[in-house]
Amino acid sequence: MNVLDSELVDGQLRALGLAPTDQMTGADVILFNTCSVRQHAEDKVLSRLGQLRRLKSRRPHTVVGVIGCMAEREKEGLFAKAPHVDLLCGPGELNRLPGLLQEVWERHERVTALAGSLSRRTEVLARAMEYDSLEALDLSRAPQTGPAALQSYIRVQRGCDKFCTYCVVPFTRGPERSRPAAHIVAEARMLAERGCREVTLLGQTVNSYVQQEAGRAVRFAELLERVQAVEGLDRIRFVTSFPADWDEDIFRVMRDYPRIMPYLHIPAQSGSDAVLRRMRRTYTAADYLRLMDTARRYVPHVALAGDFIVGFCGETEADFRRTCELVERVEYNTIFVFKYSNRPATAADRNLADDVPTEVKIARNRELLAVQSGIGLRRRRAMIGQRVEVLVEGYSKVARQAQAALARGDAPLVQESEQDRGAEISRTRAAQLVGRSPGDLIVVFPGGPELIGGIVTVRVEEATPLTLLGQVEGVVSPPRAAAAAEPGASSVRAAGAGLSLPLLSASPDACAG
Repeated sequence: MNVLDSELVDGQLRALGLAPTDQMTGADVILFNTCSVRQHAEDKVLSRLGQLRRLKSRRPHTVVGVIGCMAEREKEGLFAKAPHVDLLCGPGELNRLPGLLQEVWERHERVTALAGSLSRRTEVLARAMEYDSLEALDLSRAPQTGPAALQSYIRVQRGCDKFCTYCVVPFTRGPERSRPAAHIVAEARMLAERGCREVTLLGQTVNSYVQQEAGRAVRFAELLERVQAVEGLDRIRFVTSFPADWDEDIFRVMRDYPRIMPYLHIPAQSGSDAVLRRMRRTYTAADYLRLMDTARRYVPHVALAGDFIVGFCGETEADFRRTCELVERVEYNTIFVFKYSNRPATAADRNLADDVPTEVKIARNRELLAVQSGIGLRRRRAMIGQRVEVLVEGYSKVARQAQAALARGDAPLVQESEQDRGAEISRTRAAQLVGRSPGDLIVVFPGGPELIGGIVTVRVEEATPLTLLGQVEGVVSPPRAAAAAEPGASSVRAAGAGLSLPLLSASPDACAG
């Protein structure tokens, strides 16, 4: 979610005449887009803000702002921790950011835009019909052309009503509300015209999408059908789903439409029913396993991904063993593991003791990743000799690491969250290319820049727990003109108008779904 927010904010700032710069020391505007899911993420923001104190004293005209969930959670208290901050803007108020900047420039005073009411008095379906000032921000996006346009997120839903006991998202992003289906389809069409080949539909609990249209409810399965019909799109993904809200019709759509990728990211969070109850997840481990079995019945080759929190309040060794057993039973392609981080004002913070020692959390985190590493290596080695279609994203940053991992028998690459997608791509020319399979597996192979932006067939020759390595055997679909520009091209900084937009955030996936 933060990645998309950053893209939209970037468009707003460019419209003001600002241009990106890689050097914060010369920027006129520095914004930190933040997340509050884990304390570690907030600590990083405070550390970076502290580093800017001296810069602000030398360049008092530089605007320093904090946007996103941390601004919403901390509110004006953040000014006390970082007095040199000029601007706070919550995730539900990002459409007001240009006006806030104008206020700072003109008045030289601190400004804030934070959510006033997070009321959930209206039903979800009725709420979708209410005026939504943020919708204009989503509709205003002006995506870039070139390789960056190959893959894009489309927000289909904002907020969350689940109130899992560990999670701040319902407080920082507000009530759940779905965007109009017609707007989502129009956005997908616009992205395709700009050269986008893959879109990911994004929501905190995306499968609970529902929107009123012509007097009837449009649900997520129907939305998927509409988006996959957009001409020019090759791949449609969606994240993140909530297990208890699953509509089996979504599986039918995945089975019947090949443009919808056989990939499901459905967080389990724990394999222990006792822990799931304390988390207020509203399903049992058996419910979750039945859902995974149903997914494979409809889409036998589906790639499954999950999230897990280790060391949650009261988690015993027996509880953790049940989580390991669930991971082994499901045989995920990928999991994202998080050590429990107590978040202020959540139900867990108010009512449960954070009683699992830090060293136990660390040990369980490592053990669960080791369990998955063995599963991942076994599943990927089974693909040696197979051919996979790969959307070529760019030069590989991870090729040497993957080759070294083969020699060591381990994996140096860890995609910590959905938000880390793209970290495997290098901006500088390399002999190896990288892309993703329909099941979202990272695939590395030799090739030249003429393949970037295309879809190729790769024969798998080697594997690590997280990476496939192979050779190109053919081009399924060549790059399109709008997406074939050389990667690494950067915007020129306009004289006297620069911005820096660091993305300092944790994954939304630890609490989304």
